[in-house]
Amino acid sequence: MSTRSQIEKELLRSVAGLSYIKPDMIPNIDLYMDQVTTFMNEHLSASKRFDDDKILTKTMINNYTKGRILPPPEKKKYSREHMLLLIFVYYFKSILSISDMKELLNPITDKYFGKDEINMEYIYEEVFDEVRGTFHTIAKDIDNKFKKSEESFMDVPEDEREMLQHFSLICMLSFEIYVKELLINKLIDIDSKKYREKGEKEKENENDSQP
Repeated sequence: MSTRSQIEKELLRSVAGLSYIKPDMIPNIDLYMDQVTTFMNEHLSASKRFDDDKILTKTMINNYTKGRILPPPEKKKYSREHMLLLIFVYYFKSILSISDMKELLNPITDKYFGKDEINMEYIYEEVFDEVRGTFHTIAKDIDNKFKKSEESFMDVPEDEREMLQHFSLICMLSFEIYVKELLINKLIDIDSKKYREKGEKEKENENDSQP
């Protein structure tokens, strides 16, 4: 097996190894901070780049609470809905700023956190049901990009070719991330504007209804 084939298999294996925390894996009791960080580190460790990388620390969680991204715990304990929200935060934090996460999540938590019918567990299950179906598509797309990169720089000496082909692959993946981040930012801006305008309209109506 060639070195390139080994690298490709390792990349695809790392994608296939990714998973998500299913709601029934989360304890049905409220957890203290240490229990929260331990749970996250145990169940999301496959996504770490280095062994000493931290998934979520006490400082991070406290900052998310202070920044109004995460609702405050009840008597220092975090509910299942806190846990589900923290999983979203974990995936968002590598691509979104604190302010963007706040703009994205505040309308969700304001309307659905702690509610009975449409709540965070319902939203989480709906979202990750869709995400689960994309793993095969992502793996196939990476495979196609890898093959395309292997077709580049064929006129370069073999001892230099692999590095340039990896550079080509990184550029293709990075441009795709760049485009998707632009789309994400645009969607956040659109929805946060609508949310603010709705709040302002409700305040105006409240003021108009007062004697």
